[in-house]
Amino acid sequence: MYPCRFLMTWRDATLALAIMVEILNQEIPADLQPHASLPGVRPLAADGWLNRDDAYAAQMAYRRQLIARKRPFVYWEAPEAQEAVFELVDEALALMPALGFSITSRHIFCPDGTEVDREGDAPLAILGRVLQEDICILQKKGEEHVLTAAVLCFPAGWTLAEKAGRPLIGIHRRVAEYDAGLAKRVQRMFDGVHAGRPLWRNNYLRYDNPDLFQPLTEEEANRRAPAKEPEKAGYLRAERQSILRLPKTRAIVFTIHTYVARAD
Repeated sequence: MYPCRFLMTWRDATLALAIMVEILNQEIPADLQPHASLPGVRPLAADGWLNRDDAYAAQMAYRRQLIARKRPFVYWEAPEAQEAVFELVDEALALMPALGFSITSRHIFCPDGTEVDREGDAPLAILGRVLQEDICILQKKGEEHVLTAAVLCFPAGWTLAEKAGRPLIGIHRRVAEYDAGLAKRVQRMFDGVHAGRPLWRNNYLRYDNPDLFQPLTEEEANRRAPAKEPEKAGYLRAERQSILRLPKTRAIVFTIHTYVARAD
């Protein structure tokens, strides 16, 4: 498909470090504290799957850098996902003005002052350039939902290239808790999500490294991204994960909004 290993030049590393210093959130939202056991989902407001936080400008600078210069590592789309992508874009555009965006037929004016040409890239990549959320699209094939498209700039210990085109159980095969029983529960949950009634869950971990882009291949699974001594780690990383169904294509959209803050 394409290489899994991320190779960063000295210039890339220097720029990433400069962005990283500015990118931290003031704090982790209170509702993202340690969560219940998997899957740990809760109801979400119909418009609650998109958010903008205090690190928007710095996060977006990093996202745009990754999409422009490391595209094969952060963006992938199968041909069969095209209709779902178009529907998702329409759904997102309808919510964005409430978050401080200005939308015209040709441009998106972002809260950080950036002007993005809506025709300047693939639609899903455009969303990746303007929204803080990472976005995965899953479509039902046989008995399982399969990942058919994603813009994933801020992975926490996994690599998009290895998950592309896989069903849910294949995506999670390195997650110790994700056994056959949990896989069935998650699949039933995906089957039961109703349009206009999204769900959400969260992760909450301590890290030594505040970088938002932390991919690992499955061969590197023994190198855990979270801190080896969590109580001594200097950073908190939390993900607000939303699960929604698109009403026309019936595709499932899984969004990930990542927060990183200094641990007190």
